[in-house]
Amino acid sequence: MTQVCIAAYVYGVVQGVGFRYNTQHQATALGLSGYARNLDDGSVEVLACGEQPQVDKLVEWLKNGGPRSARVDRVLVEPRGAADFQGFSIRY
Repeated sequence: MTQVCIAAYVYGVVQGVGFRYNTQHQATALGLSGYARNLDDGSVEVLACGEQPQVDKLVEWLKNGGPRSARVDRVLVEPRGAADFQGFSIRY
């Protein structure tokens, strides 16, 4: 299968609630690479690369609210060019 990459911007109560760590766990379980990082506006940026069905599963998890400790109001998803990441990391 062809590898795809997306950037997802997650808005709501998503900082200070373990969102990046839970996203890393989900992405790793799905075999994805990329990163999650907090942005200055209070949102979280998730860049994920992998096979389309697995990326779609992560996006669905994000849109369904992510971890129970978070409150997701909206998720904006944009396609990205292919990138070569080693695993899925948390960026600061």
